[in-house]
Amino acid sequence: MNPEQLELLVTRVMPYGKYKGRVIADLPGHYLNWFASQGFPPGEIGRLLALMHEIDHNGLKPLLDPLRDASRKHR
Repeated sequence: MNPEQLELLVTRVMPYGKYKGRVIADLPGHYLNWFASQGFPPGEIGRLLALMHEIDHNGLKPLLDPLRDASRKHR
């Protein structure tokens, strides 16, 4: 895991599916669990979903708050 990947979690939006347009970090845990059970898609989105699943599963979502704040300041 690197800082760039964590930053992508709070800036990259889901490009398809039920939560299309929602930032990866804001996806609900049950949706991330579904991907974990069905298999993550290939490519960057799949890697980000897998990372977000690990963060969510381990109760570490608050660690993304400073990145969210920084992301909002740069908009």
